[in-house]
This record gives sequence, C-alpha cells and structure tokens, in this order.
Amino acid sequence: MQPDTHVYLDYAATTPLDHRVRAAMEPYFSDLFGNPSSLHFAGQKAEAAVERSRQTVADILGCTPDEIIFTSGGTESDNLALRGAALAAARQRGADRILISPVEHHAVLKTAEDLAEHFGFRLEMLPVDSFGRVDPDDVRKRLAPSTAVVSVIYGNNEIGTINRVAEIGRACRENSTPFHTDAVQAAAHLPLPVERLTVDLMSLGGHKLYGPKGIGVLYRRAGVPLHAVSTGGSQEGGLRAGTHSVPLIVGFAEAFRLAQDEAARRLDGTDLRDLLLAHIPESAPEILVTGHPQERLPNHASFVVRNLDGNQLVAALDRAGFATSTGSACKTGDPEPSDVITALGLTRDWSLGSLRVTLGRPTQRVDVESFVEAFPRIVEAVRALGRTAR
Repeated sequence: MQPDTHVYLDYAATTPLDHRVRAAMEPYFSDLFGNPSSLHFAGQKAEAAVERSRQTVADILGCTPDEIIFTSGGTESDNLALRGAALAAARQRGADRILISPVEHHAVLKTAEDLAEHFGFRLEMLPVDSFGRVDPDDVRKRLAPSTAVVSVIYGNNEIGTINRVAEIGRACRENSTPFHTDAVQAAAHLPLPVERLTVDLMSLGGHKLYGPKGIGVLYRRAGVPLHAVSTGGSQEGGLRAGTHSVPLIVGFAEAFRLAQDEAARRLDGTDLRDLLLAHIPESAPEILVTGHPQERLPNHASFVVRNLDGNQLVAALDRAGFATSTGSACKTGDPEPSDVITALGLTRDWSLGSLRVTLGRPTQRVDVESFVEAFPRIVEAVRALGRTAR
C-alpha cells in the first residue's frame, strides 16, 4: 500500500529546478537558440549569454572569467581537474604521485585509481579521523616535488563533514603543488571565495543547487597547468571541446547566484538538521551519527544503524513515504559498505547500515517531525525482518 504523502529527504542526490532558474533558461531553448561559436547575430547573442554567465560565476567566486570552465557536471569537472593536472604535472616536471582522501566522491576516487592503473601514477591515501576529516599537517608532511596533485573534498556527500580546505590549500601552495577540491555539495550552502580557500581547482555541479542537470563548472586558477582531456574544438580555452549548452550555462549561473545569495541570508535549515541529529540516535537502539557533529553541511544528517542493511532500511523508508539514501552498494545480492563509511574505522556490523537524510528549500518542520516519529517503528520492522530471515 502506497503512503498518502511522500516526503523527499534526499537533496544531496539532486534538487528540483528553481522556477526562477527555469525562467532564465527558457528563451535559450527557442528564441535565442544560436550556436555561440557562430559569427552571425544569433551566435553573437548566444555567446553574450555564455559570457554573462561566466562573469556571474566568476564574480561569486572572486576570480576572473577566464578562470571559469563550463563542463557537463561535477563528475566531469572532477575528471578534468584530477586527470588534467596530473598529466600536465607528469609532462612538465615528472611528478607521479597523487594524494587524495579516502572519503572522496567516486568521480575523484575512480579517476585517481585509473591514473594509477593505466598511467603509472602512485596513488596515496591521506589519513582521516573518525569524522572523515583530513589533517592539513598530514598533507604538509606528505608533499614532495614528486606530488602531481592533491584532492580533498570540501563538504562530504555521504557524511556531511566539512574539511579545512583553506589550510590544506595553503600547505599545497607553499609547496607549489596544485590543489583541487570537490565543492559540489558545498556550493549551495557555503561561501566559496577561491582566494580565501586557497584552491587551484574547484568543481561545482548545477543540479545540487536547484539548477539543471548536465552542467557544471571547474574553476582553474590562472597559470595552473592543465592537460585537456576532451579535444575537438577551441571552446573553454581549448580544455573542454564541444558546443556550449547555452540554456544549461545560463541556468547554472542563475542557480548559483540564488544559492549563494540565500545561503548568505542563512536560509539553510540548520535547525531542522539539528533536530534529526539530536533525536534519531535516541529513537532506537544502536544508532550513531556519522560525520562531524558541528563542522558539517547545514542540511546534512547521516547515521549508521548496527546490524541492519542500509539498502533494506532505505527501501522500508520509501514504502513509508520517505525518500532517503544509503552509502552501501548492493553487488550481486551482497551489500557492501561504502568507501567513505569504511574509512571512518567502523566495523562491518555498523558500516553496512548507513543512512543519509538531507534537507532542502521545500522541507518543512512537519516533514522532519513525521520522519523522526516514524523512524523507530521502521527500524524495528527491518530488524524483525532480518531476524526472521536468519
């Protein structure tokens, strides 16, 4: 039996398109449809829209427009940053080491692993504490002339922890090592002044901040060497070939502007997040908060439930009308904990039962309160099902 209402609590996965963003995009699907690379009037209007959007993003980040590269999303931005910086460093100065944290998004982790497997790079994992944070001093100790690039996520997508990116960036800058951060989750909630954050490369994605899917940005600090990994045209300074998607670029800029403006006004739902962090661990036996209790994304709550399959919990919550997510992955019927949860040092009986609950602009207090009320009943039902199965 389907629930009467559905409560969406998975805004870290994706967000709805803001109606103001849709309105900004609309003309570029039909009336202003030109190719920005064309020389005629239609192309000029499209190019002007792209460059206005580039300026908007640059103004928010505090950089110059030529430091903004439009991509197809956060994943491509991560790929271009890591692969592009590593290959450039190998070619220019023979560097062959990549430092990343073990709690990175797979767009970074799998790219680093590919560089190690197929391009001869040495991949080194930075240690993290029980909250999933990297110590800047650990980065500083491991930096060497052979280090091609360092990548540490800003706001973690699974556990919400915020890393001390500015301190890590300063350590890398002192050693002339390119530093990249995946800020896809952070962009809707945290200010991103690139000079204060001391980043050389930073990835952003549109659909995490109430913008369209299929569009992202890579900030590349001027002078940072980057090898193109998508060739065929001169777009984006020759680093990302392909016809610009003008509606998506316009939509990204407007969504980013609105997100940063509203985050500055503290429209972030922290009180509702704190309600979850306070009440969920007390609602049923053997539940722990994952990620840092304070230094975390303002809309993000995450937990592990002992001796429970996170996939089964998410499915049961969905049947009850609540959309959430888990960090575990089911492979051929055998659930496995995520790399992020495993990196926290949790044993398997805890790490399989991960749960992420993320809030958004439409979330109301009644949504969170109804979730908190229903949660212990649903957990007990899943545990009872597990006992019956055994």
